[in-house]
Amino acid sequence: MSALAGPAVAQDELIRHVVTSTGLAPETAVRLVADVLAYFGETTEQFVRRRHSELHRRGHGNAAIWPVIAGELAERRVVAARLSERQLRRVVYG
Repeated sequence: MSALAGPAVAQDELIRHVVTSTGLAPETAVRLVADVLAYFGETTEQFVRRRHSELHRRGHGNAAIWPVIAGELAERRVVAARLSERQLRRVVYG
C-alpha cells in the first residue's frame, strides 16, 4: 500500500484482516466492517443527538443524560471535522 492510498484500500485490507483473523466468510466480514465503520463514522453532533434520544426514550432526564454523554465522548472515537488545507497547515506549522 502506498503512503497515499485511499480509504477503499484501507477498508479492503481491514476486511482481509478480519477474514484471516476470525475465519468469517468474506461476505460476513464485509458487512461487519461496514457496520463498524458506520457506527464510528458518526460526527460528534450525530452521536450526541442519537445518544440523547436513546437515553431519553429509556426515561432518563437531561440532568442525568449530559454527564453520561460527556463521559462517553471522552472515550469514543468520532469523525473529525473537515479541515481545509489552510487549517491542516496551521495544525502542523502553528
